[in-house]
Amino acid sequence: MTDAPTHSYHATIRWTGNHGDGTAKLRSFSRDHDIVIAGKPTIAGSSDPAFLGDPGRHNPEEMLLASLSACHMLWYLALCSKAGVRVTAYLDEAEATLVEDRKNGGHFVGAVMRPSVRLAAGSDRTLAADLHAQAHGQCFIANSVNFPVTCEPRITIDD
Repeated sequence: MTDAPTHSYHATIRWTGNHGDGTAKLRSFSRDHDIVIAGKPTIAGSSDPAFLGDPGRHNPEEMLLASLSACHMLWYLALCSKAGVRVTAYLDEAEATLVEDRKNGGHFVGAVMRPSVRLAAGSDRTLAADLHAQAHGQCFIANSVNFPVTCEPRITIDD
């Protein structure tokens, strides 16, 4: 029996929000930080504005949702390619809901992927829809979260 392949990922999070007094007071520092991954552009992060963050920077909640959406899309495109379904456009309008809990911080209660997929003329709509279910089952990120993730695809076929 062979061991399953494993993959390691590395990121550096650098807080940039010290305005001189560190965290002396809750409102005296910003939540700004940089997300650094070697060899890639730095991502400007903060917390959600509801949690004293900068609305012009990405927040962890948005990035979790984006990760779910991107993982589903990448699996879907690969599965379509292998099955002979030619995707010509893909746009996901994903949404997630977080519920605050003053005692424990909060948690996500669900996410919905809403991909609009355009297929080349002559494509099999039923197979294309079935491949969304397969992609959902393969998505590393969806398989790692503890809240429901659903997919509501819209499929159109070019004339």
